[in-house]
Amino acid sequence: MKLHELRPAEGSVKNRKRLGRGTATGQGKTAGRGQKGQKSRSGGGVRPGFEGGQMPLYRRLPKRGFTNIFKKQWAIINIDAFNQFDEGTIVTPELLLEAGIIKKIADGVKVLGDGELQKKVTVQAHKFSQSAVEKIEAAGGKVEVI
Repeated sequence: MKLHELRPAEGSVKNRKRLGRGTATGQGKTAGRGQKGQKSRSGGGVRPGFEGGQMPLYRRLPKRGFTNIFKKQWAIINIDAFNQFDEGTIVTPELLLEAGIIKKIADGVKVLGDGELQKKVTVQAHKFSQSAVEKIEAAGGKVEVI
């Protein structure tokens, strides 16, 4: 097969309906919109979710809970991710971002204690879990709260 021999699959490309081109086409006069009514008019139709004046579903259902607008978004990381850094490295949130371990810093970085740490590293972060502090210090590293 050559580039000039490429064709769409049989039946995959349809011609568009040419509306309002005379009665002989079968789509003349009203152009497939029927007689009168909201949907026959130019610019007519209803917004998404409109149920013809019936109370719409999104209003029939009860509201639940609330969203705390002051909630902090922590970038969470487990200590086993520090094993990829060299011995004695100072691990900062910027370094984690650069290495692609976290996507964004947001309100800060929290270090959790899941996994094992084999390297001796100094970790700088905004928050630490108790188990993370114990494991980092057990591996000979240091914990610094920013």
